[in-house]
Amino acid sequence: MRPTLISAIAALVLVPAALFAQDGSGAMAMADTETADAVETQAAETVEDLDPLAPRDAAGLTLEEFFWVARPIIVFADTPNDPRFIEQMQLLAARPDPLLERDVVIIVDTDPSARTAIRTALRPRGFSLVVLQKDGSVGFRRPSPRDVREITRGIDNFSFRQEELRSGGQ
Repeated sequence: MRPTLISAIAALVLVPAALFAQDGSGAMAMADTETADAVETQAAETVEDLDPLAPRDAAGLTLEEFFWVARPIIVFADTPNDPRFIEQMQLLAARPDPLLERDVVIIVDTDPSARTAIRTALRPRGFSLVVLQKDGSVGFRRPSPRDVREITRGIDNFSFRQEELRSGGQ
């Protein structure tokens, strides 16, 4: 059974806590190195086991985390009940393989009042689909849902994607 996004996040939160232990005075001290290494390895394995296309909540994430690692597709809406949001998520789920080939991660933000770092950086209005390049720059924005074919065509036109294809990368 594959771990869920929540269990992976929990593992990441627990790693720093496991690295430190309180001594008798309540001060924090470095825990046993072997224990810390084991917990860190377990958390890394959990993160690697995550489904790359499982939507990640924007809360607690920053765009910098994905620089040169992945191409974030961020789906914004004012509520998870927005029909455009629901349609977009269905379109993305319908054809995951082309997205996997292009190192895509899907991030969702459906709570404008949370003012996440990603929402603050990209400043969407209502529903918005934003596809970023690996360098963090905006590849394109769309005000309505798009199918995977259109998204992957847009990604394939990015200069960095063209370089990957020329150099024999995915």
